[in-house]
This record gives sequence, structure tokens and C-alpha cells, in this order.
Amino acid sequence: MKKRLSMLGLSAAALAPSLAQAAPAAIDKADNAFMMICTALVLFMTLPGIALFYGGLLRGKNVLSMLTQVMVTFALVCVLWVLYGYSLAFSEGNAFYGGFDTAMLKGIGIDSITGSYSQLVHVAFQCSFACITVALVVGGFAERIRFSAVIIFAAIWFTISYLPIAHMVWGGGFLAADGALDFAGGTVVHINAASAGLIGAYLLGKRAGFGKEAFKPHNLPMVFTGTSILYIGWFGFNAGSAGEANGVAALAFLNTVVATAGAILSWVFAEWLVRGKPSLLGACSGCIAGLVAVTPAAGTVGVGGALIIGLVGGAAGLWGVVTLKKWLNVDDTCDVFGVHGVCGIVGCLLTGVFTASSLGGTGYAEGVTMGHQVWIQLLSVIITLIWSSVAAFIAFKIAGVLVGLRVPEEQEREGLDINSHGESAYNQ
Repeated sequence: MKKRLSMLGLSAAALAPSLAQAAPAAIDKADNAFMMICTALVLFMTLPGIALFYGGLLRGKNVLSMLTQVMVTFALVCVLWVLYGYSLAFSEGNAFYGGFDTAMLKGIGIDSITGSYSQLVHVAFQCSFACITVALVVGGFAERIRFSAVIIFAAIWFTISYLPIAHMVWGGGFLAADGALDFAGGTVVHINAASAGLIGAYLLGKRAGFGKEAFKPHNLPMVFTGTSILYIGWFGFNAGSAGEANGVAALAFLNTVVATAGAILSWVFAEWLVRGKPSLLGACSGCIAGLVAVTPAAGTVGVGGALIIGLVGGAAGLWGVVTLKKWLNVDDTCDVFGVHGVCGIVGCLLTGVFTASSLGGTGYAEGVTMGHQVWIQLLSVIITLIWSSVAAFIAFKIAGVLVGLRVPEEQEREGLDINSHGESAYNQ
């Protein structure tokens, strides 16, 4: 059963509540503890990981606005997840949405089990994925958006994009039934968030002075700290998606180490070759690129495959933030699409290749060829790109009508910290 679910892109951690009936009669304490630790690590990725990483990339006059946006959207998603999010993502429904059977966690108690651990922990684990996905989006249009617009957008996009895609991939919906492989969130988290961030960057327009003034990260040590937190937290992200403390978790853990190391090296050496100097920002960006690229593949590819995915992911991410960004002519503030979008796509497609048992992977479902699996992976990428982009457009337009999207230029130039929040990160 578990093997078949893996081939369908469903880890044990992503089992719908309806499947909990097949679980053992008692919670396995080791698996339960393992999943609680993994959940805490993923929560740590958002607060403070993403907040520090993004905050350091911005100018000093906007760093508090980013920290506030990440913390408040984190809290908002947590509440919405309990109210209806978990139910729409993981209860029985149709090909795109679950139902309201477990809204407000109805029927889920201390004895409820998912796989071999408490269903309450499953709720928290999946909540942590939803939180970081929404937090990732805000990096695409930072330094010029109204705080109220961020909140409205987050609530709507979470409901009409994150939840259906999570259900389609992990909750037994359309893409799961089609055989898409996404071990820990290449489509659900990274491509989903990157598409929304890109749409937001286009709709809000470029920052005042963009292309004419130097927009440099104000605090690279903060970027490094955030990157390091994300790297450590990612072990919860990937290993935890095995759903229990088993060999698959160990494989995902090692693949995460190896792919990330490969991506750091490929980004840094490519940057060194092209620009003449290796940079800390490049090393940090390569780290994130490798983590993103290996995420959909972590539990199904061999270590050699993970290394190749990391090496390709690092080079692809550099191309995304240097070349693709110019082609798109967009001000994606924190390079959300260049890294999470590009590397997420690369990772999803290469998952279809390196899952092959002949290349060291765990193998495809019975009767599935490499060509067919790669096609299914491509289809899942295309569906996610389109679905998320349309949902983001709708969410931003609603926010724009209700409160307006962009702050006035005078406030933007002075900084969002003072004008939106009445605070300054660096008081003289």
C-alpha cells in the first residue's frame, strides 16, 4: 500500500483522513516523535528562516515590513487551516477539492491516527507547509505593497490555489490519481508560490527607481542566517514527508544534504566564471536552489540522481535570476520565480527521470515508462503554473478593488517600515 502511494506522489505523511482507518490501532511513539520534530523544523523555516532570508535581501527601510508580513500571514494561514483548510485539502471530495468533513478538525481527537502517528500531528505538519508557501509568495512583490492587500491576497490565494493543488497532489485528487510524483512540495509549494509571486510582481509594477538606482541587500549576514535556518529546517520538510522514521526518510535526508551541496558548488563556480568573483549571496542562493530542486525527488531518487539534480538546479537558478528575469522584464524582489519557480520545475521534471530503478531510484508504478512519467511531471508543472497564476490574478484584483495594491510613491521611497508599521529597524 505504501509503495503504491509513493508511486502516486503520496507520502504516508500526506494520507487523507479517510485512509486513517487502515492505520494501526495504536500510535507508534517513535514515528509520532519524529513527525513532531519534523513539524517544528518546518515551522522554524518560516519563523524565522524565510523572514530573515527575505528581510536581509531588502533595503534597510523595509526589513520590518517583510518580517511583519511573514509573521502575520503565518498566523492567518494557521487559523484558516484549522477552520477549513485541512478539510478541503485532505478529506474526501472531488478531483480538485476535499469536503468539509473535518472542518474545525471535527472528528479528529487524541486517538485519531494517520499512518502510524497522531492525526493531530498530521494536521500540524501539513499546516507548516501551507504557512511557508504563502510566506514564500510575498518575496516577489516586497517593498511596495500595502499591508492590508497582503492579508486579503493571502486569505484568498490560500483558499483557491494552495488548497486545491495540495488536494490534487497529496489529498488523493486529480494529479495523484494521474501518477504525479511530488514527494515534498515541488508543485504544491515552490511552483505554486513562485507563480503567484510573479503575477504579483507584474501587477504591482517595478519599484520606484528600479533599474536606475542600486538596490542591494542591506544585510548579507541576515541572509546567511536565514539560509542556514532554512537548510536545517528543510530536513523536516523532506525527511518528514516520508511519514515515519524509516529508510525513505533516511534517503530523503541524505539526498537533501547531497543535492544542496552540489547546487551551492554549481552556482558559486558558475558565478565565479561569469562574474569573476564568488559571492556569499551566490552561495546562499545556490543553497536554496538545491533544496528546492531536490524537494519533489527526495524520497524516490537515488543519491547519484540527487547530486545531478542539485548540480543542474544550482546552474538553473543562476540562469533564472540573471537571464530569465531580464527576459521577463519583471521586478521580482527576492527572485521567487527565478529560484523557486525555475528550480521547482527542474526538480519536478528530473524526478520523472531519476526515479527510474535503472538510475538508482525507487522505481515507477507498474507499467509506467520513463517517458510517460516525465510527461505526467510536465503536466503537473503546467497545471500548477496556470492554476496558481489565475488564482493569484483573481486574489490581487480583489485586494486591489478593496484596499488598493500599492502604497503611494512618497511612502515607498521613505520606506514601508515607518509608513506602514510606524517602526524602524535601525534607530539612530
